[in-house]
Amino acid sequence: MRIVVSGTHASGKSTLISDFAARHPEFAVLPDPYEVIDEEWDGPSAAMFAAQLRVAADRLTSGEFGPRLIAERGPLDFLAYLMALDDRMGASLAPDFLERSRMITAKALSHVDLLAVLPLTTVDGIAPGADEHLELRDAMDEILLELIDDPDLVGARARTVEIVGTRSERLSALEAHVGEARR
Repeated sequence: MRIVVSGTHASGKSTLISDFAARHPEFAVLPDPYEVIDEEWDGPSAAMFAAQLRVAADRLTSGEFGPRLIAERGPLDFLAYLMALDDRMGASLAPDFLERSRMITAKALSHVDLLAVLPLTTVDGIAPGADEHLELRDAMDEILLELIDDPDLVGARARTVEIVGTRSERLSALEAHVGEARR
């Protein structure tokens, strides 16, 4: 079972993964790609998101982490960030760059069994910090929710679910979806 937990920044991904991993130690936990890239970034940029997209895709396609993993963020997250930069933040990214990013994302998602998306809600009680780039956060969330409905991008293998609610409700929902996907 290969799980990716997706969502914009400050949407509860780390907490959900931590809670899941505590109850399911048989799963390898892959941290946010931002944490494994040895770069210093001044702020959100196309180069930063492209680098994270490559890391997220590579670790899903490599097989290095075995058959049971839960990843914080997948390439779909970073494609959504790139599209948000292009569509909403005026970055004017080259169409062929975005198309290559889509192709990398689609290939990587063909190795995913469950894509758990955490949309922004007022129910979750997560308050973003002052340095969270709120406009980008909202734009990415909106685009991510559009992208999960694209069968050419997400593919037929991954079961895609949106998970909302309190911390305990999110964990229960994830565990239920994992149980269903295993059947």
